[in-house]
Amino acid sequence: MSLSQTPRAAADARRWVARICRELGRDDLIECAELGTAELVANAILHGVAPISVRVRGTATHPRIEVLDGSPLAPVPAANAVETDDFLATFGRGLSMVAMSAVAWGASMEADGKVVWFEPASGVGDQAAAAPVFDSHAEPDVEARSDQAVAVRLLGLDVPLATALGRQYADLRRELRLLAVAHQDAYPLAANLSAMFSSYERQLPRDVHFAVKRARRASAATIDLNVTVEPEAAPILTTMLEMFDLADAFCKAERLLSIQRTPEQRAFHVWYLTEFIRQIDGEAPITFRQSDSARSLGNQQVS
Repeated sequence: MSLSQTPRAAADARRWVARICRELGRDDLIECAELGTAELVANAILHGVAPISVRVRGTATHPRIEVLDGSPLAPVPAANAVETDDFLATFGRGLSMVAMSAVAWGASMEADGKVVWFEPASGVGDQAAAAPVFDSHAEPDVEARSDQAVAVRLLGLDVPLATALGRQYADLRRELRLLAVAHQDAYPLAANLSAMFSSYERQLPRDVHFAVKRARRASAATIDLNVTVEPEAAPILTTMLEMFDLADAFCKAERLLSIQRTPEQRAFHVWYLTEFIRQIDGEAPITFRQSDSARSLGNQQVS
């Protein structure tokens, strides 16, 4: 839910998260969800940068409320806040209220801002919960390509789909990362999947990411790219094709409260990863719109 930087934003967000809790069958969390959300939204309006939004992620068992804003500065918990009457001290005390309403809370710093999150408790505690969990997503180290690296041509890469898929992937990647750091005992698979995603990211050339950003700024619809990839990437990318479908199934079943790929995003993703696998095997490049995944998508839309 997108929020305006006005006094009514906190009330709007509070009502919205209460409705989501009811839809999840978690009426027991409404009081703490409303209290923590109101505090985080107020802090984002006072100290954050637009755009500001609130969303619910995690799982139905451990729903997580997140407030996003465009400031990369980490929040200051009460223990670290300077004892003065300025806004920062008030900000620290606000986070104490969040901690008292939560079984876990923290913040994630991203390239385009931050996400402050909490998992609402079933009742407001008499003291703060556990220490906050702060994390950030560092880009994987990029290793120099070997002499065995294979040249890959990506023809007709759809810039809007690549951009939308990148955002969806970042959301899913962060979801697994937070489950791994905040609930490692409850979700041991999340840590393994998070490590698998890190390995996956190391296989793909970063040139694609930067080329898509440049093309988006130039309002280009499609681009052709020449990149290189190591031969050993093929089995990893093949495995990840299955993993992404599994993640979609989890999201669809609301075992993960993230957004699954749209049919268009999935078709593009299958083409993108398959092009690396095919060309590593010596096959000729195929444009996205001529690929089997795009044709299959077209047939589904016609029917």
